[in-house]
Amino acid sequence: MKTFETLPFECETGNYHTFRPISCVAWLYQKIEDSFFLVVGTKTCGYFLQNALGVMIFAEPRYAMAESEEGDISAQLNDQEELKRICLQIRRDRNPSVIIWIGTCTTEIIKMDLEGIAPKLESELGVPIVVARANGLDYAFTQGEDTVLAAMTHRCPEYNASKQKQKHYISIGVDGSSTAPPEAGRSNLEKRKAENHILVLFGSLPSTVASQLNLELKRQSILVSGWLPSQRYTELPPLGEGVYVCGVNPFLSRTATTLMRRRKCQLIGAPFPVGPDGTRAWIEKICSVFGVEPYGLQERENQIWKSLIDYTEIITGKSIFFMGDNLLEISIARFLIRCGMIVYEIGIPYMDKRYQAAELSFSHNTCRRMGRPIPRIVEKPDNYNQIQRMHEPEPDLAITGMAHANPLEARGIDTKWSVEFTSAQIHGFTNARDVLELVTRPLRRNNDLGNMGWNNLSKQTVTN
Repeated sequence: MKTFETLPFECETGNYHTFRPISCVAWLYQKIEDSFFLVVGTKTCGYFLQNALGVMIFAEPRYAMAESEEGDISAQLNDQEELKRICLQIRRDRNPSVIIWIGTCTTEIIKMDLEGIAPKLESELGVPIVVARANGLDYAFTQGEDTVLAAMTHRCPEYNASKQKQKHYISIGVDGSSTAPPEAGRSNLEKRKAENHILVLFGSLPSTVASQLNLELKRQSILVSGWLPSQRYTELPPLGEGVYVCGVNPFLSRTATTLMRRRKCQLIGAPFPVGPDGTRAWIEKICSVFGVEPYGLQERENQIWKSLIDYTEIITGKSIFFMGDNLLEISIARFLIRCGMIVYEIGIPYMDKRYQAAELSFSHNTCRRMGRPIPRIVEKPDNYNQIQRMHEPEPDLAITGMAHANPLEARGIDTKWSVEFTSAQIHGFTNARDVLELVTRPLRRNNDLGNMGWNNLSKQTVTN
């Protein structure tokens, strides 16, 4: 029996109490620089995007709304002609390399045939059109990225083993530069083992973070052949038999399945690179598949842990409760358990146990290593029930969606918005500090307020 099967799993209401998945546009349009995102929905979708993405006023947006009016919903207008008119304007104004249609709840309800319309318009306009479903009926917050990447998987070129091996020593980095494999510290046998494998990583990360992970693997003589998504649509990595793929985010199960079943790639099942422990395990798993002996990883991890002492001293022995929102909960909880925290419950909107098998097993082993109780994992949690379950243990911190932050604060429970972890840089060795900065901020704030002596301050205020 697999280790993770001993973890306590529960499933509650089946509702997704999360951000809408169309919010994936916020980070994907910035990652894929030559893309344009067209969200097909109602004014409600437009209002959501306007508010959710309003913080990005300094970034030039490459997304728009195709708003469905009464005429569209009642089938009085021709969907194909309306979408053609909008896409013609996009091509004229922006000239993108690809237009990505994001289907919403409305398109699902009225049965709009986006997949049927797209190929016709693509041939007429001469611009690739990728269709991705990101409706809140079927998907939770970050699963919007999953559906987009799964759709883009079909647009990747076919892997040609003979051509790729000729240029295997030149690897295209996320910044467009070419890098040669490292020579120091490796035997010729290990280098030859690494040469015979093609590795593609999937998951949308900022270019700086992707470069860091590329560099960590390069130190092990493993070159990353490409990323899905790439910074430009025209640079999508070749896929096919003989290509190994590995994910960096736990919410990309649909993409992983598509890569295996449709493109015949070989999936490397590894814990996700969140925290120094997860990053080391992620690299070690890739090394084991490629037959490469890891070099200096334990020392690298120990060095990072030493740099985190000022944070771990704050949270050791503290308790935390995850309500469930962004599907990163298990990886973050595992890292915090390794830091010395007690996790009472991990709520998660959706989980593919096969795709997260390595992470679940790693989390179980981390609990046993740290002598911490194994937390309950609740899929699709009922938020009302969760709040009731918080009464008895009274955790020091709750990771929650924005809707429940203020009510929990009123009950004396410190909170942190889960959406902040989605937009923060949390992957890799060097970004572990950013995770702990987010987690400890509310705890440090309360400590600072307590040290200021509010009772004396109140007396002075009344006297004045």
